Amino acid sequence: MSSDESHSPSDETVVETAATAAEDVVFSRYNASTVEDLDVTVSFEDGVLDVDVYLKAPDGRHDEEQVADDAALAARAAVDDLFNS
Repeated sequence: MSSDESHSPSDETVVETAATAAEDVVFSRYNASTVEDLDVTVSFEDGVLDVDVYLKAPDGRHDEEQVADDAALAARAAVDDLFNS
């Protein structure tokens, strides 16, 4: 194992970090009672991160699709930060 590999976060840490970041974005813009459905799917296999966010909050003040996109971007940024720290 090279020194780079020994300092890399585990796949589980990557997935948890991404999911938490995505949820944080959603709940920073919506009250939990406004969110009818939230599905954050994250996979990290062979160094490839896949993030999908589905949000249903019809009574919210924000554009659901935009918030879902922002959440996915935040998830990717959080993982980038994890690898760069």
